[in-house]
Amino acid sequence: MTAKQSDTLDEYSLNLLAAEALRRYSPDLQGHLSLICRSENATFLLRCPNGERFALRVHRGDYHQRDEIESELAWLDALRDSGIQVPEAVKGLDGTTVQTVAVSERESRNVVIFRWIEGEMPTTEVDPRAFAQLGEVTARLHQHSRKWQSPAGFRRIVWDSETMVGAQGHWGHWQDAPGLTTAGFPLIQETLAHTGSVLKSYGKSAQRYGLIHADLRLTNLLLHKGETRVIDFDDCGMGWYLHDAAAAISFVEHHPRAQEWIHHWLEGYERVCHLSDADLAVIPSLIIQRRIQLLAWRGSHATTEMAQSLGGEWENESLRLCREYLAHAHQPSMMG
Repeated sequence: MTAKQSDTLDEYSLNLLAAEALRRYSPDLQGHLSLICRSENATFLLRCPNGERFALRVHRGDYHQRDEIESELAWLDALRDSGIQVPEAVKGLDGTTVQTVAVSERESRNVVIFRWIEGEMPTTEVDPRAFAQLGEVTARLHQHSRKWQSPAGFRRIVWDSETMVGAQGHWGHWQDAPGLTTAGFPLIQETLAHTGSVLKSYGKSAQRYGLIHADLRLTNLLLHKGETRVIDFDDCGMGWYLHDAAAAISFVEHHPRAQEWIHHWLEGYERVCHLSDADLAVIPSLIIQRRIQLLAWRGSHATTEMAQSLGGEWENESLRLCREYLAHAHQPSMMG
């Protein structure tokens, strides 16, 4: 499998597409669009004449299908009904929340407009107790997920070992990471053999595996007047609940304070949901699996600003993490 992870549309074409999509909405939303982020999708800030702001999201053409996006929005509606602050999609003139806009005779894109969510994004430079807030809100999402009855036709992406780090991984092959040579392959393969065994033993019971955010990092958390708000559910899908702990430190697993951040995350999580010894023991395996998944991401996103910002030593740091993981593999927990 060759993963296509970069949008083929140039900025001019994206602007035209966003403007065309905007015509599908009420006159109140006919405002000024400006591109603010280009990652998996393209996100525009929409400023309306009355001062309101919205986020217009143009989905990549080869990632989520329309029914998958509608399923994401259904979960967001249910979370909001339960009191969790998450994005709210706006309906178009046709009464639907997903607008499909033609790019050409052979290609179309899905577009969603969300009400703007106010808040400040915490960073790793702030008090690490921000991770406790992250852990707590993640536990609330999991608590909801375990109880929620999804509607008929609900379909989201699956995040398990095969789809994260296997030959058919959603983000491509970890072997394609720039800066990673074949000399490092056996170490990663040995690491994945061990994580695969651990996760197979841990299993996918309903208490351990279900609908998760899957990318709940500090960058997807907003703090506003004492409230914690969660954004960017684009990768939500079926996975191990504690994969969200691994996702919390995505790209910075090698940071000297990473274990401290995880400690605070767990502290916050346990304010809402109890974690068993088996849960705690599996977290190191999920963290290193996530790191290897991100090697695949970097390989398939090598031209993006985010991938390039990781620096030239990121792969070597990944290999060091693999060595440390295997060195501790037979200990009860790496979290102590």
